[in-house]
Amino acid sequence: MRFKYTPLFLLGLTSLAMTHFKPETRPAMSVNLPSLKEVYKDYFLIGTALNAGQIDEKNPKEIQLVTEQFNAATPENIMKAEVIHPRWDQYDFTYADKLVEFGKKNKLAINAHTLIWHSQLPGFVRKIKSNDSLQLFFRNHIQTVAGRYRGKVQSWDVVNEALNEDGTLRKSIFLNRLGENYITEAFKLAQEASPETDLYYNDYNNEQPAKRAGCIAIIKKIQAAGVRIDGVGIQGHWHAGKISLQHIEESILQYSALGIKVAITELDIEVLKRDFQGAEVSQQMKNDKGLNPYPNALPDSLQQKLASDYEALFKLFIKHKDKISRVTFWGVHDGQSWLNGWPVRGRTNYPLLFDRQYNPKPAFYKVIQANQ
Repeated sequence: MRFKYTPLFLLGLTSLAMTHFKPETRPAMSVNLPSLKEVYKDYFLIGTALNAGQIDEKNPKEIQLVTEQFNAATPENIMKAEVIHPRWDQYDFTYADKLVEFGKKNKLAINAHTLIWHSQLPGFVRKIKSNDSLQLFFRNHIQTVAGRYRGKVQSWDVVNEALNEDGTLRKSIFLNRLGENYITEAFKLAQEASPETDLYYNDYNNEQPAKRAGCIAIIKKIQAAGVRIDGVGIQGHWHAGKISLQHIEESILQYSALGIKVAITELDIEVLKRDFQGAEVSQQMKNDKGLNPYPNALPDSLQQKLASDYEALFKLFIKHKDKISRVTFWGVHDGQSWLNGWPVRGRTNYPLLFDRQYNPKPAFYKVIQANQ
């Protein structure tokens, strides 16, 4: 996820969306729902992204939904560098420690997210003038954070979103200042700090051919250096009616052929108008009332389109269950979704399986039925 939250949200609010949008008026969540994690327990983990408020267990209904439906969790923001390493000589492990305990208590496999990413860096990093000092931050950050959670998390997104859409390396602060070997070095340091943890490279649109080729090149380079990489994350920020199952299947097969696992790491399906697909935060659309057409509820026709896309995806995932380690939704319910604030601020989006009242949508039942 790329939407940047203010510190207030990190202290426990769930999402900008939940305070600005009228909820759907439906009855409270049924306690007799089938469980996603049970339906898919023989195939792959079913995960969700958690925010600080959920880790604090502020809303019992949300926590019930998490514990009944999911067996894996990824933190939205609380393990990103700006939160966990706010100053050169200061770390804040408050919420990361809580997440680990929450996972242990509720039998959730934790995918830690993320060690190295060009976005959501603490302010001091961009002020570092010396390349040697930046390298020291890079090394210390990985060793300290990954080392603290050695044996406590199942996997790490070691490097996040290092590629452009054409498959070339993104000109980030790390590439520009540390050179193109920084990705391999990050995996080497993570491997040393947490040898039992699965190590992933994570990106969006890396099921598209050009970006996929760049991702494969990264993986092969890491492997050629004798460094361990266990998997690749396909984020899965897709748009209803525009999902290329062919490209996704080709990617699963080609990544798996490299001897690594494939995870779907940030799954959501947008139903509102957007001029592009992916998750690049710098891409914005001008705010217009016409871009927020469903402030109260999603029409049934779009509910069915969303459900159909989710069903098709999960049938594909089931087909390749031997290659997929985890499917994680980027949020527990629609009210939490980052897509309420991006690429247009203040609109009501509907990309997940549960609505703002924690009720299952038609898409939920299609995902359940995909395995029948």
